[in-house]
Amino acid sequence: MSKIRKIAVLTSGGDAPGMNSAVRAIVFSAIHFGIEVVGILRGYDGLIDWETIPLGVDEVRNINNQGGTILFTSRSERFLQPEYRTQAARNLREHQVDAVVAVGGDGTLRGAIAFQNEGINMICIPGTIDRDVACTEYTLGFDTAANTATEAIDRIRDSSVSHGRCSVVEVMGRKRGYIALWAGMATSADAIVLPEKWDGNFDNITDAIKRRHADGRNSYLVVVAEGVIDAPELAEIIQKKTGIESRVSVLGYIQRGGQPTAKDRMYASLMGAYAVEILQHDKKNRIVAIKNDVLIDYDIEEALTLKNNTLDSFQYKLSLLLSE
Repeated sequence: MSKIRKIAVLTSGGDAPGMNSAVRAIVFSAIHFGIEVVGILRGYDGLIDWETIPLGVDEVRNINNQGGTILFTSRSERFLQPEYRTQAARNLREHQVDAVVAVGGDGTLRGAIAFQNEGINMICIPGTIDRDVACTEYTLGFDTAANTATEAIDRIRDSSVSHGRCSVVEVMGRKRGYIALWAGMATSADAIVLPEKWDGNFDNITDAIKRRHADGRNSYLVVVAEGVIDAPELAEIIQKKTGIESRVSVLGYIQRGGQPTAKDRMYASLMGAYAVEILQHDKKNRIVAIKNDVLIDYDIEEALTLKNNTLDSFQYKLSLLLSE
């Protein structure tokens, strides 16, 4: 068993619902084992500038239902430079920190790998609404974001029906289309545009809307993952080719906020506690993952080489069937 005495915890990159639950579980588990916890503010930037707060059970007891992160977050450009990583490592050693637990997405993972050269033990927890970390079947925040998008689209659809128009709704998910896929299927979208499947053919979308219009439908819904195509351009093309009034709604950062779902709170708690368990067994430079609903861990560098996080083919085929 490890003789870990003090750890630091940080949240980095885009905020994701469930991060606070992970921090809470890390603190409770660490204190159970007699480990001191220091909170690093503003991600890797906080490591460089040594912005910290003490974390005990009183500081984290009732944060489970809060969105965002009490530790704040950032995307640190400075951490890409070796001299700033060296400064961050020096700060940790001067304050007798034995390991860092970092909650974040792909950029956080890459930062942790770079930090290994400084001799710092990093344990990562995948927290990103995009569900785009290849080594794990789930990432914190996805369920809440998908539910938030679904609720918003339901409301937009009510207005589309009332006015007899087409609504083009842009959701987050630049690299992975899971939010668009799940929210689109849940709201009976007529078309879902995904980064993994987009072939540049606008006619597939407009022809589908024309067919539904010929069948007597008077309102339509297209869900688009951000960055795949320009949503206003798509709405303009739909209106020009079909003659149906088309409006754009960009959901944006509301998908990152709000109270985490029970699923995100639970998985975050499990992953946070498991990160401390990893340290107790003297493992180094690991990322927590979920496979077949079981907690596992990978070497950080190995995790980046995995490429099995492709869009589920059955889910995609079902989305096509349900939109006919």
